[in-house]
Parts: sequence; structure tokens; C-alpha cells
Amino acid sequence: MKIDIPEGKDAIEYVWGEMVPGIGIAASKFSMAVYAHTTLGLREFEAARLRIAQINGCAFCLDWRTERDGEQVEEEFAGAVEQWRTTDAFDERTRLAAEYAERYALDHHGLDEDFWTRMTACYSQLEIVELSMSIGSWLAFGRLNHVLGLDTVCRLPSGRSPSVRR
Repeated sequence: MKIDIPEGKDAIEYVWGEMVPGIGIAASKFSMAVYAHTTLGLREFEAARLRIAQINGCAFCLDWRTERDGEQVEEEFAGAVEQWRTTDAFDERTRLAAEYAERYALDHHGLDEDFWTRMTACYSQLEIVELSMSIGSWLAFGRLNHVLGLDTVCRLPSGRSPSVRR
């Protein structure tokens, strides 16, 4: 951990809520809004989110699974996200969500007309904006948590600590 956390304090609550309340609380609300107000399907949402988690290396984000109405993606889904180019587990929207997340994070200057033609054939403009904002949130905040070492001390809603991946 790169930040000193006072004894008895939750690392995430302290860093995000107490250290920089004018920024951290707003960032936390944005982060939560991505989950609370999404109109995207669970599979495309999770494909993009997990691809960013894989790129960031955030242990908490890698262990997290979004749940909607008691449903989550299958256990093998994260492996399919890593293989988004070749997996037969994805429809075109899910594959594009993973591709967009990867390119957004690693090669945003390379988002060419061919990509946008494919993207706009499958996603509405509203969905593209929503996915872009979601990816931006995961990229920024997952990376922040990993860089500061918070991702290994976070607690999942289940109460367990995330697995540490190297």
C-alpha cells in the first residue's frame, strides 16, 4: 500500500471519502452511477469492465462480478474476455464492448473508421456515450486503486478480500 491508512480505518473509505472529500466523494458517486443507471446489457457491460480490470491489473476489479436481478456472468466469462478476438462465447455486441474497452485504454488514437462503422452498426449513440463514460470510470478508478495499492485491501460485498494477481 502506497498510502498510510490510520489504524481502524477502511482504506477505500479513508482515501476516497476523508483524504480528498471534494474529489473523492464526487468520484465515488460517478463510479456508483455507472452501475446504478446503466442501460447496457449485463454481458457487454461486464466484457468492457473486465477488459479494463485485466488491463489495469486491479485485484478488486478482477474479482468483482456485477450482479443484476440475481444474475451474473458465467464463471468462464473472464477467460473469454481475455480471448475476445477468438472466443465463440460472445455475440457481436459483447465482442465490440471488449474491443472498445481495450482500444480505449491502450490505443484510443487508433479507433479508426472501420471500428466506428462496426460500433455504430451495433450500438446507438446513447449506448456509445454510456459505454465510453463507464470505461473511463473503470480505467481511472481501477487504475487509481491499483497504483495506490488499495485494490489488495478492499473488501468485496461478500466480505472476502480479493485474490492478489500478479
